[in-house]
Amino acid sequence: MQYNISEFNELLKNRRSVGTAQYTGEKIDDSIVRQILENANLAPTHRLTEPWRFKVFVGKGLEKLFAKMAEIYQVHTAPEKFSQEKYDKFFEQHHKVSHVIAICMHRDTQNRVPEIEEICAVACAVQNIYLSVTAYDLAGYWSTGGGTFTQEMKSFLGLAAQDQCLGFFYLGCKAKDYPSTRRSSIEDKTEWIHE
Repeated sequence: MQYNISEFNELLKNRRSVGTAQYTGEKIDDSIVRQILENANLAPTHRLTEPWRFKVFVGKGLEKLFAKMAEIYQVHTAPEKFSQEKYDKFFEQHHKVSHVIAICMHRDTQNRVPEIEEICAVACAVQNIYLSVTAYDLAGYWSTGGGTFTQEMKSFLGLAAQDQCLGFFYLGCKAKDYPSTRRSSIEDKTEWIHE
């Protein structure tokens, strides 16, 4: 099968992390989100452990998620560092986003591969989400805020002891187009070894 490599290169160049302040509040059809997750499911995975697990929050589920994030923020923030504005923002976000996908790593129960490989596989699945979101001309970003790594969030998501929450992918409709991403030259990060 022949693919259009120019279009693929452009897709990669146009992948962006777009925060919720730039979302219109318009809702994305669940069928599109399902297809995005189908694409995530095609990520590489050693020994086919398929460690990614997704919990999709939408509608009233968003309110429940953001309320939990606000609660965790309040509990884990020292009084002198607490920001009422940041706390209130948790309750305002559900009006802007369409869906939030909790990104979870389900550890292979037989421990056939090192944990880091499971985490890397989940990260590959998230890259598939990013590329799909770009192809659909939507907005999204992977956040590790909102109490991601706390035991409270792990319990809230119903994860087993050996599993992990690796963040949340926010999805929405973007208010405007963004220039392609900027990167320094790959030559600065590559060493060619011929012998």
